[in-house]
Amino acid sequence: MASTLYIKNMVCPRCIVAVENVLQDMQLQVQKIQLGQVDLEKEITESDKEKLKVKLEQVGFELLEPGKSSLISQIKSLIINQIHHNKVALQENFSTYLSEQLHHEYSHLSRLFSSVEGITIEKFIARQKIEKVKEYLFYDELSLSEIAFKMNYSSVAYLSTQFKKETGMTPTAFKQMHKPGHKSLDGI
Repeated sequence: MASTLYIKNMVCPRCIVAVENVLQDMQLQVQKIQLGQVDLEKEITESDKEKLKVKLEQVGFELLEPGKSSLISQIKSLIINQIHHNKVALQENFSTYLSEQLHHEYSHLSRLFSSVEGITIEKFIARQKIEKVKEYLFYDELSLSEIAFKMNYSSVAYLSTQFKKETGMTPTAFKQMHKPGHKSLDGI
């Protein structure tokens, strides 16, 4: 019988590799691995679960118990994956996307997220998008209008307003700093 595990702090493809290495070291057979979630081919024993928990913590991850914290981790993973790692922009609202992926009403997800994280899902999404914009600005490969389009902002003006609201400076001022001022994904 298969087993699903939820892991906190998996925010990038390198995290998947790191978790995969831990699972291989423990000789646990992986069916599927993605940000924040691992599907094992067999049920994991409590003893192995405790060992896995320790090994994951040693490399900066946390094994979550099913329930509220795993659902919040899944919300974060879906948002981070969509904003930072997908090449194709989301063609629907995040509320619809999260509801469909997690099989919960968005109002439930929103209340749970806000009560535990202290910010709304929308604010978390905005912060993630601004971090991605910072990355684009730092590498200076796209114009501001191309960034606005790529990140699904309705206009450059709206992107600039959101950027200044979040960072305290305009995108142009940030770009002129020539410093990588973006944060790591698990630090947002």
